[in-house]
Amino acid sequence: QVQLVESGGGLVQAGGSLRLSCAASGRTFSSYTMGWFRRVPGKERDFVAAISRVGGSIYYADSVKGRFTISRDDAKNTLYLQMNSLKPEDTAVYYCAARLGTAVPTGPNFYGDWGQGTQVTVSS
Repeated sequence: QVQLVESGGGLVQAGGSLRLSCAASGRTFSSYTMGWFRRVPGKERDFVAAISRVGGSIYYADSVKGRFTISRDDAKNTLYLQMNSLKPEDTAVYYCAARLGTAVPTGPNFYGDWGQGTQVTVSS
């Protein structure tokens, strides 16, 4: 099991940028596939981005391609999500998630460990 703590959320104007961080502790971070998901009230968690162990494979939701960048620093046990050109529809609680193994699924049910989430609000 790995413990995850997100940070970096906040209020930003449309067109602005934020960088989310997810600090991991517990088991070896480098053994995990990592993902970012987001949820708005009344809806299911939506996939945002995922990165494989060692960072060899990266996937994005179509809605964030070209604007968001996922990365990881295994030496710091930290996952990042750089979010540029933010839009009001990006407003959500953002969660990082971990999955032990090499597969890189986009469904939230495939991830076993989750952070508590960080709120991102984009004003128009």
